[in-house]
Amino acid sequence: MKLKQGQVIRLPIRRIGINGEGVGYYQKQVVFVEEAIPGEYVSARITEVKKKFARGEILRIQKRSSHRISAPCPIYRQCGGCQLQHIDYPMQLRLKRELVEEAFSRYADRTPLPIQETLGMEEPWAYRNKAQLPVQRQGGRIVMGMYSPSSHRLIDMKGCMVQHPETNQILDIARQTLTDLSISIYDEGKHRGAIRNVVVRYGFETKEAQLVLISKEHPIPKEDELQKELVRRLPQLVSLVVNHNPQRTSLIFGEQSRVIWGQETMAEELGGRTYHLSAPAFFQLNPNQTSRLYEKVATAAGLTGKETVVDAYCGTGTIGLWLANQAARVIGMDTVAEAIADAKMNAKANHIDHAEYHVGAAEDLLPQWIAAGFRPDVVVADPPRTGLGEAFIQTLLRTQIPRFVYVSCNPSTLAKDCSVLLKGGYQVRSIQPVDMFPQTSQVESVVVLDWKRDS
Repeated sequence: MKLKQGQVIRLPIRRIGINGEGVGYYQKQVVFVEEAIPGEYVSARITEVKKKFARGEILRIQKRSSHRISAPCPIYRQCGGCQLQHIDYPMQLRLKRELVEEAFSRYADRTPLPIQETLGMEEPWAYRNKAQLPVQRQGGRIVMGMYSPSSHRLIDMKGCMVQHPETNQILDIARQTLTDLSISIYDEGKHRGAIRNVVVRYGFETKEAQLVLISKEHPIPKEDELQKELVRRLPQLVSLVVNHNPQRTSLIFGEQSRVIWGQETMAEELGGRTYHLSAPAFFQLNPNQTSRLYEKVATAAGLTGKETVVDAYCGTGTIGLWLANQAARVIGMDTVAEAIADAKMNAKANHIDHAEYHVGAAEDLLPQWIAAGFRPDVVVADPPRTGLGEAFIQTLLRTQIPRFVYVSCNPSTLAKDCSVLLKGGYQVRSIQPVDMFPQTSQVESVVVLDWKRDS
């Protein structure tokens, strides 16, 4: 019998879903229940019925998990930024390992898996070095925060518990300055007004901060006054940038950025290396775990100092430069020109002269280089959530690259891509989940794949 909206069912929760919801099965139908924990037995009301699944909300917990706790954040259920604050941290780590395991079992059909325990944090709070928040004017006041799940309702956010305290303070001061100067705020419905988003990045080691104002209007009304006041109120600021985004779009950054005060970049340090970061460039959001993640990548790469390493989807060059002292040559590529400029600057700042960087898609450049006779020993890739491009995968298979280290933030696309690589002749040597985003359902993984020389 097909489930109906409004129907109340009793449901055992078997596992966690990719978005942090509990997953149960009612007469072989998949039901996702927000905030339900594996091992619990709940009474749930069906809120949505789709062809392949249904969604429900908890009415009563009939069997309560011993891992259930009270979420410490007062807006946890409204904000949507975190999904697992109601689960104790050791259980979060266990569930994230199970997410990776489930994805490989479903898509790659390989058991048993060489999967390690999730690498967690000693203190899983205040870890984020960056915030990018939409801004609205509500009832005469400026609101900035996160959109409530499955809605376009902006929830005002102050003192976020997963953001670094300095990031929260900069956001508060930026908001107050916009308020004090009566700066125009973007109205999405009318597509007019200036400030759309506020983006803050803070260096845990350098104590430097970068503030980016995303604006529909160019220049921002009262821009000179705003610049002077922000610089006066924020002594940690080294870079103040305006990004112009005039389009009706959900994308945060537009194509044009302009430094209105200070430097083009801010600096951060990881593992004794200095990284210069421009406004749109990607950099890992959790510096403490990033060092541990990159150490796992270095161990996985198994370099001896003689290898040529490709750092695909390289961003600002962080992974490649981390490996450079153990390699003979590093070559990176990325589609974001500003990120490649940062990578070149970072190589120079760290006195690394055997690393080179190119603007372009890994899916395009690597096949071209291979066709011209280039043969890397190790390829490292940290792609977007959508995973690897088909041309990139086929190049790995055709060239039989000896070792491929895949860093992924999406278990599903990771497992799907690995399935193709496994069928083509690779074998998984190890899978290491890393908790880069505590209190959320996201999990990073480092997977080592070796070419089977006898295949």
